[in-house]
Amino acid sequence: MLKDFKKFVLRGNVVDLAIAVVIGAAFGAVVTSMVKGLITPLIAAIGGQPDFSRLSFTINHSTFLYGDFLNAIVSFLILSAVIFFFVVAPLNKLMSHMKPGEEVETPAERQCPECLSAIPAAAKRCKYCGSVSKPTHK
Repeated sequence: MLKDFKKFVLRGNVVDLAIAVVIGAAFGAVVTSMVKGLITPLIAAIGGQPDFSRLSFTINHSTFLYGDFLNAIVSFLILSAVIFFFVVAPLNKLMSHMKPGEEVETPAERQCPECLSAIPAAAKRCKYCGSVSKPTHK
């Protein structure tokens, strides 16, 4: 049982996933810090509110703190944009250059040059008119 667990843990997918989670958490902390330290003050300079986390409203003695929610939305949008523009888009471009060319599928049939009947692509002689022609190969 311990041997099976060791095989499971050391399998490439599990290790890759663990590394991705750790890097993702660290990257999330960097982006959250950037939002809190740079983006929110920039928006505050334009809008006049220095910290969204203090934004709230009250209805019937219940306080709704929507400022933290706004901070989370801004952080999510920035994180998504950074991941897309700096990870996904370059990786897609790299993968498109490294992708081997797709083979063109040759048709199973071709036309006889003499009688224009459909014959198998590898046929050397037309079964309808008997003319000899070169077969098409892959």
